[in-house]
Amino acid sequence: MTETGHDQSPSSGLWLDGVDVKLGVATLVSADAHVAPGEILTVMGPSGSGKTSLLGYVAGILAPEFTATGAVWLDGARIDGLAPEKRRVGLLFQDPLLFPHLSVGGNLAFGLSSAIKGRAARHAAVEAALEDAGLAGFASRDPATLSGGQKARVALLRVLLSDPRALLLDEAFSKLDTQLRQQFRAYVFDQARARGLPVLMVTHDPQDAEAAGGRVIEVRNGHAPD
Repeated sequence: MTETGHDQSPSSGLWLDGVDVKLGVATLVSADAHVAPGEILTVMGPSGSGKTSLLGYVAGILAPEFTATGAVWLDGARIDGLAPEKRRVGLLFQDPLLFPHLSVGGNLAFGLSSAIKGRAARHAAVEAALEDAGLAGFASRDPATLSGGQKARVALLRVLLSDPRALLLDEAFSKLDTQLRQQFRAYVFDQARARGLPVLMVTHDPQDAEAAGGRVIEVRNGHAPD
């Protein structure tokens, strides 16, 4: 999997430098790409093609059955040797993965950056995020009472409140119905662009790629097309 046009410095954005992800001796994905701040790079391919494993390597959570080599740079710093919590990479999955034992506000507070100090400041940050997402007054709600679209927005807010420097989307829209999918997808992309976050999105849906409006890299059965 390759892409051309590397005319920007790796001092900003996300840079995958000669990354190879393997399962045994088989190379699933080879990636050499720069994703500028606010840009969305889409990786498309069927299940088993290595898309999610690529995200796992970038985030530092690659499953143990896979191996990977190559450098991952974020805003000029190499991160592939860092612990996951040190990378400041936000990952959004197809399932919201909200903590059922915490309220909506509790879920958001869990993800809140440690740079925000004090109970009052943290509470204000959570309330402001909810209001911005059209969820004002939801802090005390049980996640189980939320609709699918509301759960998705809370999951995104939790990621954004951790103050990431890049956003990874792993089939993040696939479980929403068509209307919710369009609305939530637009919201995610708008938030990423407004915050200047490079986005690496893996999907099997061409409509996701079309909505992103950026470059698309296709992986077929674990290999890039010739």
